[in-house]
Amino acid sequence: MLKVGVVGLGWMGRVHLRNYTEMAGVEVVGVVDVDPKAREEVTARFGVTAYATLDELLEHELNAISVCVPTSLHHETGLKIIEKKINLIIEKPLAATAAEGEELVRRAADMGVALMVGHVERFNPAVARVKELVGDDVISIQIERVGPYPPRIQDVGVVKDLGSHDIDLIRHITGSEFRSVNAVMSTTLGKHEDSALITAQMENGALASISTNWVTPYKSRKILVACESKYIEANLITQEVKEYSAFSTYDKSYSVREWPLMFREPVKEELTQFLAALRNNTPVPIPGEDGLAVLRVFERIFSAR
Repeated sequence: MLKVGVVGLGWMGRVHLRNYTEMAGVEVVGVVDVDPKAREEVTARFGVTAYATLDELLEHELNAISVCVPTSLHHETGLKIIEKKINLIIEKPLAATAAEGEELVRRAADMGVALMVGHVERFNPAVARVKELVGDDVISIQIERVGPYPPRIQDVGVVKDLGSHDIDLIRHITGSEFRSVNAVMSTTLGKHEDSALITAQMENGALASISTNWVTPYKSRKILVACESKYIEANLITQEVKEYSAFSTYDKSYSVREWPLMFREPVKEELTQFLAALRNNTPVPIPGEDGLAVLRVFERIFSAR
């Protein structure tokens, strides 16, 4: 029986909590939120013990904690948990700055604690299929991630919130690091940027672009990958993937293959693999170093403004 906790009962924290309560061999020892109403709601719905402070939760024996607080609190919260030698998964992005991320990664290593970053899109079946289909001949990768403005997010802009998914996915799919990266962005609705166009070239020569915003009235999550031998199109919401063969200049033809996928909830798969790594004493699927790499790309983007 693995004993777990959740810190932060916003939208994502409640998703983590729901999934933990549905898992065999998992006991939710407690959850934490500063909002009394949130504590009352989850206690009534899930029958868990809710605390007002992290210190109260840390008085108990725990194997793992999900950190789902605002990004600005990841560093402080993560360090407290690490000092207690408790394994943790921190929602993306890992921290507010690369310096904070570096300290989290370093302290986790020093204390022998497993630190995973919640770049949940890697557990989307459509992303997994794209990764399988992409070879070493990637020419370019384009990602669109747009939607309406989320009032619940106040501490970061669209680059660090939505863009963090796609910076990680570009590294993951191409298997390469960023050689160069640039961005243009604008602010329309809030105090942070809410529209951004990011362009990059990877060390292996692949070109990459991200279009992300909070000014579109509907959600769209798409990946387009051009390779020398094929073209891949993925819809991350519907979890559909199409593979187009290379265009023939001889007879002007190409074929299309639709890859059937079994729909899965990415967060459930993410937490299942996280806990499996703890049970088996194997590396977590997305270590802190991967989250730190994303933070370093952020710093390159914002320092160039």
